[in-house]
Amino acid sequence: MASRILSGALALTAAAAALVMSPTSAQASPPGSKDVTAVLFEWKFDSVAKECTNTLGPAGYGYVQVSPPAEHIQGSQWWTSYQPVSYKIAGRLGDATAFRNMVNTCHAAGVKVVVDTVINHMSAGSGTGTGGSSYSKYTYPGLYSSYDFDDCTSQITNYQDRWNVQRCELVGLADLDTGEEYVRSAVAGYMNSLLGYGVDGFRIDAAKHMDTADLATIKSRLTNPNAYWKQEVIYGSGEAVQPTEYTRNGDVQEFRYAYDLKRVFNNENLAYLKNYGEGWGYMSSSVAGVFVDNHDTERNGSTLSYKDNANYTLANVFMLAWPYGAPDINSGYEFSDTDAGPPNGGTVNACWQNGWKCQHAWPEIQRMVAFRNATRGESVTNWWDNGGDAIAFGRGSKGYVAINHEAGSLTRTYQTSLPAGTYCNVQNNTTVTVNGSGQLTATLGSNTALAVYAGKSSC
Repeated sequence: MASRILSGALALTAAAAALVMSPTSAQASPPGSKDVTAVLFEWKFDSVAKECTNTLGPAGYGYVQVSPPAEHIQGSQWWTSYQPVSYKIAGRLGDATAFRNMVNTCHAAGVKVVVDTVINHMSAGSGTGTGGSSYSKYTYPGLYSSYDFDDCTSQITNYQDRWNVQRCELVGLADLDTGEEYVRSAVAGYMNSLLGYGVDGFRIDAAKHMDTADLATIKSRLTNPNAYWKQEVIYGSGEAVQPTEYTRNGDVQEFRYAYDLKRVFNNENLAYLKNYGEGWGYMSSSVAGVFVDNHDTERNGSTLSYKDNANYTLANVFMLAWPYGAPDINSGYEFSDTDAGPPNGGTVNACWQNGWKCQHAWPEIQRMVAFRNATRGESVTNWWDNGGDAIAFGRGSKGYVAINHEAGSLTRTYQTSLPAGTYCNVQNNTTVTVNGSGQLTATLGSNTALAVYAGKSSC
């Protein structure tokens, strides 16, 4: 999480993004054949379990990321989840029984579970938590006392100063001293309890605000030190703390990827995406986690969001088709108030009702998950663009994608490396034919795409 105070109210900034294997072998594409994560933001655990069975497993998602499970401060706002007051599973999203059932159900559906893990800080005030625990800002009975927090009790003010970033308080939240032995043991204990429930990995919230060596020590104490991590480290030019410092521990979120997608899809030419990724100065694909938006950036406007309609959909299509990093699909709910918590307290009775946006299940996005799985390991081939907002590219002999972001329709013949045959365009469930020369002819309406892949011949 990265968080901020707005008019005295905490609105936490958390961030999604990168899956990993181990401190010595960190990879953005996790082990196995499926590297796409559905981030079900503020979904109750029993709703997550149902979605694993009904949608995520069948669609080919490899992972689901759930919001922080620990007991937290009371309040309806979403960011209350990011102010823990104990490490009991007793937040608004469900108790330990619901959590365990969710993990088991998702595993049965072939979906691994990543937990958003808040270990940089505790709360900013005092009261009674969602599980009944009493607390004050620097006192959490049975867990932490004032001795376990950093000496700097003022807010972070200078991102050019490493000490200030990693020893002072993120928007007034009590900052744990992760250099201290007891704190490291307590944090590792919490993460080991989650591993005991069967979770497969962690999103490390606000990783930037902890020394990478402290995190490495904590990871070494896990019962499964090879559990993969995705670390929130927001890039800032000239800042004292840089994302590349954290690749020793696992994957790191590449925020520039999301920022630049917004600019390209809104104001520039898709033709510029020809060398997207490392060619733009980003981290190595092998350690980068990517996303079009996350729950923070959709609220602060730094990236695209569901409110951008076709631009948002096509950006997700591109991300899932393009072989850079490990992608997260943000799936949240409608909001006008950026502080607003989840509808129905996090219960999702059905997608696209009661404000739930369910981006992971939008047909144009969901069907690209199977495309990504089918083309994994294939490089980009047969790139074409019109110099403007129409592009197309292949993934070796396994797949081909075309995106028309122009104002009008586009009809042309594309050169692919696909074997001759009939294929299903999974973007609209119509069939297209590839001839013996590897060519296909198609008409794409404005703001539509085509995606075909080997093994999917009928719709």
